[in-house]
Amino acid sequence: PPGGSEASPLLIDAANQEPPFSVKSSLTTSHPGPPREDQVGAWSCCCCPCGVEHQAWTEGLGGRLAPSLPWGTSCLKYLTFLPNFLFSLLALLALTVGLWGLAVKGSLGSHWEDVLPPDPMLVLVLGALTVSMVSLFGCLGALCENRCLLRCFCRAVILFLVLEALAGALVAALWGPLQDSLEHSLRVAITHYQDSPNLHFLLDQVQLGLQCCGVDSYQDWQQNLYFNCSSPGMQACSLPASCCTNPREDGASMNTQCGFGALRLDEDAARRAVHLEGCGPVLLQWLHRSMPALGGCAIAIVLIQGTELLLATWLLRALAAHKAVEATEPGPL
Repeated sequence: PPGGSEASPLLIDAANQEPPFSVKSSLTTSHPGPPREDQVGAWSCCCCPCGVEHQAWTEGLGGRLAPSLPWGTSCLKYLTFLPNFLFSLLALLALTVGLWGLAVKGSLGSHWEDVLPPDPMLVLVLGALTVSMVSLFGCLGALCENRCLLRCFCRAVILFLVLEALAGALVAALWGPLQDSLEHSLRVAITHYQDSPNLHFLLDQVQLGLQCCGVDSYQDWQQNLYFNCSSPGMQACSLPASCCTNPREDGASMNTQCGFGALRLDEDAARRAVHLEGCGPVLLQWLHRSMPALGGCAIAIVLIQGTELLLATWLLRALAAHKAVEATEPGPL
């Protein structure tokens, strides 16, 4: 009532009652603000089964993102990822070359009834698959910050280094016998030239690449049953097309008849059609000339693998330390 000293009970109730829409409720329900830390943790658990940690929102106004890893650990992460990505591309290139070799010599899809045929191109394909798989472990382990994949990558690299060290020691210890057995291997390849498609392909590539024929001279093909001059077949006194000086006369396909009757000719006449020099001395000279380059490539590969192993190990330690720091941090109030 006017002039009264006491307030009305209705006014007191209206003053003590909370408004239906408070600032707190509007920020958490209707306003699209940054998510809370418990929401971020729940989203990261649901959306990242492979262990990728999302960035958390900083407290206070602004809603800016804070990096989940220190900059040093991020550098290790990408230094581990990039070389493995390059190795993956090189392994895919080697895989393509191996499949091309299998397709060219016509053994793709054949001889698979054997357990593992002694095929160099098949060895190249299997090696490329192995290297690409290990590089994929390194790429995904570094990019996803997955310590399990990084451990698998480190163990595989250690295994590679051990096998490479054993192979280098065997080659250095048996270099003399290996050179002596090279001539014998070429003679065996000539004898079984038509019997094994693998030897057929390898010997053709050696003779085409080094421009040679036979072991000591082109007359070594007399040891082959089909090319021997006493053979009753059509290939008697002939040579393979890989011995010819110009096996691709039309520039496209191989002229398989370019070496017919070459063993009946004298050296002057045969020189115009086929290579007379044997592959044994030429192959040894090529190996001696290529040893510095091959050794440098092997040392470079070992150094790169060792560097990648160190980077992956440091990244593992940094991820473990980062996880320990996150575990000791107090949770949100």
